[in-house]
This record gives sequence, structure tokens and C-alpha cells, in this order.
Amino acid sequence: MSLLNFMQPVPPEVAIEIDATHVAAARLAWSSSTSTVAAHVVEPLAPGVVTPALAAANISDMPALARAIAQALARLGGRVTRAALVIPDTAAKVSLIRFDKVPPNTADLAELVRWQVRKSAPFPIDQAVISFTPGIQPADGGQEFVVTTARTDVIEQYEQACVQAGLHAGLVDIATFSILNGVLTAQPAPAGDCLLVHATPSYTSLAVLRDGELIYFRNREEDSEGTLADVVHQTAMYYEDRLHGAGFSRVLLAGGAVQGVEAIRRSLEQRLDVRIEPVSQPDLASLVGILSRERKVA
Repeated sequence: MSLLNFMQPVPPEVAIEIDATHVAAARLAWSSSTSTVAAHVVEPLAPGVVTPALAAANISDMPALARAIAQALARLGGRVTRAALVIPDTAAKVSLIRFDKVPPNTADLAELVRWQVRKSAPFPIDQAVISFTPGIQPADGGQEFVVTTARTDVIEQYEQACVQAGLHAGLVDIATFSILNGVLTAQPAPAGDCLLVHATPSYTSLAVLRDGELIYFRNREEDSEGTLADVVHQTAMYYEDRLHGAGFSRVLLAGGAVQGVEAIRRSLEQRLDVRIEPVSQPDLASLVGILSRERKVA
């Protein structure tokens, strides 16, 4: 699952995350297939520098964001010219699209996906960058695809901030996908049905995996009506009624930057009647996830 993935013969060892409140950077060191965090820094952003949105400009002060990225890289140490980039979930739209028959030709499939997502895209489809990857194969036939859609100029804004900081972002992905990729590359990978709750100060995303395949994704901005517990309850009801769920084998919570995360965990445990597992290294989860995923597929 990735938004943009250009040809990269060697996977990056540094990842940058841009969020509404901060820029974070991390470098991993690898020994065989095991990684350790060699360095990790966070640079705060002033309010309004980055305002993640699907159908509007996200960056109001490009020089300020570029300075924060450059400062993060300087504190990280070493010479960095290429990195993986993580952006907020709310800068893109995730859809699960099913086709009864899949065209054998990649170009035809891309055109079919593009035609399908244009119906729900909140902007002209010719202004969009679209990424898709195969998802689950339903028992009654066909093929699902996980489709990520974003405005081209929005992605270009994030990339341009990196360029101004002297950095090339060869891979771009959203935060929750990066965390999911970290979960999927972990040993052992989750079996059965797994729920991930990714809570941030500005939005919450919920994702359901079935044997490692994404079967549900929902994003909720922080100023939306209803509490997080309400949204999780609605997701659980949808999971049982529409996805024929028999119960979650694991429920993971990523929310290291959210105040009161422990209270959130207890509330979710009561609502779902299952133990909630915190995602390992919550403040680093998306950065570690995107780098681990790239290392695995390289």
C-alpha cells in the first residue's frame, strides 16, 4: 500500500513524516532482517503551516516547512538526499473497489480504476494522482483493490517542501498505511481479523485487516461529531453486519501523540471487550513502517 513509489534500486534508510503539528525524521540501522532506530528527531510546526485537507492546499508557509525539514535532517546527522515521506491520512482518500472481472492489461485496469473513483472524487479526476494495489479476493469471486486518490498539486506541495530542504522524496505514503505496513512486516504477521485504531490530534483512522489484507478503512477528522468510542463502535457494528466478522483476533492502538491515550485505550477495551495492544514505538510507528516495508520489497 503506497501512494507514490518511483523506482528505487536501494531502499531509503531515512523517513520523514509531515503532520499538522510537527515534522519527524528517523533513520533505521539494519542487521540482517532486524532493524533498530539509529536516530529520531521531531521539529514542531507553528499552527497553520500545514493544514491537511483532501481538496485544498495543505501548506500555507512553504519556507517554514522546508526549514523544519532541514533542521530535522541536520539533527538526524549524516548526509541525507533521499528519503521516504509520510503525509497525513486526510491529504488523500482511500477506497476499496471491487471488480467482478479484472482486465489482464495493466493499462486497462488503471483506466477502469480511474473511471470508478471519479464518481466519488471531490475534485476533477484529471487533477488526481491514483495508486492501487490488489486487496482481498471475495469468496463469491472477483477482486478488490485498495485505491488511494490525492490531488496532484497537494502531493507536489509536500514534495516541493522536501526539495527546498535539499531532499528527494522518492516514496510517498499516508501515515496509517505506513503503520499497517509495519504491522504486516512484523514477525509474526497478524492472522485472522485485526483492527488498527490510529489516533492523532487532528484525525483518527480505523483499518480492518483480514489475514493481512485490508477490508475496511475509515477516516474521521477530529472536529467531526461523535466521540472516538462512538466511531469505533460503529466500525465494530459494520464489521459484524457487513463484513461477516466473527471477532477481532487483535486490536492495535497507535496514538502516542494524543493526550489521554491511556484513557482512550481503557475506553476501547470496555467498548470492544478485548485487550487493546499499543503499537510498538507509537511516535515512530509510521516512520519505521514505511522503511520496513521498503526493505522487505526491495
